[in-house]
Amino acid sequence: MSNARKEAESLHYSVGILGISAGSLLLAIQNYSFPRASPLIPSTALGVILLIVATLLAYAGVRKSLSHASLFVTLCFTISALWGGSGVIHILAGEQVFDGVIKFRNALTPGLAAFTLGLFIIGMVGVIQKEGVLAMVAFAVSLSTAHEIAMLYKTGFGSSAVAANYLIVCFIGTYFGIGRILNFLSKEKIIFPGTDLVRKKSRAQALQLKNVSKNDTVILGLIMNILSASVFGCSLLGVVSELFVGQVPWLWVAGIYQIGVCILSYRALDNLSATFFGFTSILKFAEGYSLLYRIWQLTEPVFPVPFPVVFAILFSVLALFMASKSLAESIYLLFFTSYCIAIAASPSGFFQGGPQGVNVAIFIVSVILSFILLYNMTGLTKIPTGETIVKTLLTRISSLTLRQEKDTHIPYLGYSKYADAEVLGYACSVLATFAMTVSGEPQAPLGTVVLPWVVVAGGLLLLLSGSVAFARGKTLESTTFILYGIMWIIWGLTRYGGLYNADRGFNTAVGIICFMLFNCFVIVGTLVLSKTWFVYSVTFELILISFLLDALNVLPKGYDIAATIIFGTVSFYCFLATLFNMIFENPQLPMGSPFVKLSGYGGGSSKCPHLPARKATSVRKIAEILKNGGTCGVPTDTVYVLVAACNRPDAVEKAYRAKIQAQDRPISIWISSLKQLEPAKHLFSPLLWDFMQAAWPSSISLVIPRGDWLNCFGLGDSAKYIGTPQSIAIRIPDCSVTTHLIDLVGPIAVMSANPTGEADTTHHNQVYAKLGDKVDGVLCDGPSPENIASTVVDCTKIDTGNIGFFRVGIVPKSQVLQKFEEVQKQHKTYVNLAF
Repeated sequence: MSNARKEAESLHYSVGILGISAGSLLLAIQNYSFPRASPLIPSTALGVILLIVATLLAYAGVRKSLSHASLFVTLCFTISALWGGSGVIHILAGEQVFDGVIKFRNALTPGLAAFTLGLFIIGMVGVIQKEGVLAMVAFAVSLSTAHEIAMLYKTGFGSSAVAANYLIVCFIGTYFGIGRILNFLSKEKIIFPGTDLVRKKSRAQALQLKNVSKNDTVILGLIMNILSASVFGCSLLGVVSELFVGQVPWLWVAGIYQIGVCILSYRALDNLSATFFGFTSILKFAEGYSLLYRIWQLTEPVFPVPFPVVFAILFSVLALFMASKSLAESIYLLFFTSYCIAIAASPSGFFQGGPQGVNVAIFIVSVILSFILLYNMTGLTKIPTGETIVKTLLTRISSLTLRQEKDTHIPYLGYSKYADAEVLGYACSVLATFAMTVSGEPQAPLGTVVLPWVVVAGGLLLLLSGSVAFARGKTLESTTFILYGIMWIIWGLTRYGGLYNADRGFNTAVGIICFMLFNCFVIVGTLVLSKTWFVYSVTFELILISFLLDALNVLPKGYDIAATIIFGTVSFYCFLATLFNMIFENPQLPMGSPFVKLSGYGGGSSKCPHLPARKATSVRKIAEILKNGGTCGVPTDTVYVLVAACNRPDAVEKAYRAKIQAQDRPISIWISSLKQLEPAKHLFSPLLWDFMQAAWPSSISLVIPRGDWLNCFGLGDSAKYIGTPQSIAIRIPDCSVTTHLIDLVGPIAVMSANPTGEADTTHHNQVYAKLGDKVDGVLCDGPSPENIASTVVDCTKIDTGNIGFFRVGIVPKSQVLQKFEEVQKQHKTYVNLAF
């Protein structure tokens, strides 16, 4: 592990543990001063500080996510959500949004109960996996929340027990901090038990080798389901006397964190989990909205039937495909299908016993599944969850072929650090569309629970889907989702947020017409995507026409229902087809070929091969392409480059013609060993030769004088395309894949894999998208290890004792100079010995 990586590991762990300790110290002081007439820290100030600490812990969790540190990540996120929700409740209490001991108790208790259990699960798994520090922190905070619940119901219990447990967390944090300081000062000679981050890194690597899922945020999503279920379960069981605005922070914190889980699940290339938690976040915001509504009206809101029925269908379809991943998680999703059906069958929705009873079931199942998945993620042994049962059955069906691995090699511009979010985007279109079939009550527009479905599902999550599509380089798809998301938010707030009264007018119509014109551009663009995208955008134009006619108060009866059903049906097919094609390699549900095929990317019937770099057969195939005069994109120790074999002058010329280099970045030569320069060693000065030996392999390119040594590469007439008339850059990359390829092919001519003037290519998906048919093959290795190019050193005057720098890249200038000084000292020693 490099020093920089070690420092980053230590920083993120320290931020998490010490952040928890800081928040615990604050709460310990507050609880010790609780019997005072006025609290030491005002309720509003306490809430604000807790929100700040919660944000800090969320940062630590995000930084350590996807690194097989599941226990630490889950602990940070869980305590962050705990203090975030309780912080908002303290602010509301301090600002007297609600007052009284009973209301404060009713507000805090459901969340504290959920986190007591969630943290206890984390502590249990920590004990099993011998993570002493994390287990003790989780148990101490869990006991604190449990004692706080007892104190709320019986003041005679006292707050000292709460403060004592928080002090335990502070002592653990102090122990961890001292351990890390001594470890740093002693240069890792002193290691306190439980503070050895090297051991944690080794364990993470072992989990990675065992193919343990790296989507460690799933547990947080499940704990957020426990949290929301606790709110309504406590009402059903009589633990709290009422449902009111004081519990909204817990529900919306659960929704916000599940959106975060959705994003990080896309980052972990886990489409199914990302889609599921996107769905559940919608429910959390709708639940919070229903409680918040009682601020304006004493009556309970009305829950329309179409939306929860459609939502139940979407949950059922997702559960069916989730079975290919895990049978246990598939069954778990069916509880949410039942929940949506219960809401549809209850006029008062979340406030009736049916949905609340299902919430109790969700609470219990979420607790069990949280423990199982957290144990499986942190241990080298697993509790069976039925991961292979469905896959085994499907493999016996000859007509179905499951995808063996995620297809990350399809060429399109953008990073592939995120999975495709189109499934969620289409599903949200379905949800928003069928929610709009409800007309609402003009006199009480907020009374019908439509606003959260349209704004959150059709708006916020479509914006999320568009952002992920943009990160993947899908510009048109991204534009479409973002445009539609904005439209759903504006129209939802206008029509169902009380902003849209009986006066229809010209101004509203003009705004809608602008959206219709924008959508016309989208429709034209989809001609080059697929038939389904074209139909999807055209049918949305029908929705916009419905909005326009409604704004002008000339909407024909039944037109809006017809338009929403058509667009909803198209969106559902897109959702189903995308989900099916994501799971199955064969057969594929048809999405339709584009009406117009463009030349270049996607225009031909065949595309250049994209081969995984981890396979030796892939490297050999790329080597064959290079030997046959092709040009290929390959990974390196820095960014992706375009290469051609030096012994194929036609390939070098082809590469030069395909991508004219800027003068400051001419074509260079890479070798895999100095042995390839041995025939011309006599043409190099001893100082330069020794400096090359000392500098390579590394991310250091040495610019040396042009000379007859170049003839040993077989460049022929194409040598004029290499370097400049005076000099040539040469290096041995510190990348086993690249050097193995050079061993097979011989020295290669190298240029940046991007058009002149554009940013460096940092992912294999960008190579073909940027260079199109000019590249004959791509060796795929995911994101580049670095986003910075190599350091380019001027060695043209090295014999005078001086070197210069054309560019300082990944290797610092001081490190290069240090190597050069060491070589110079060796030469001076040789000279003295000779005398």
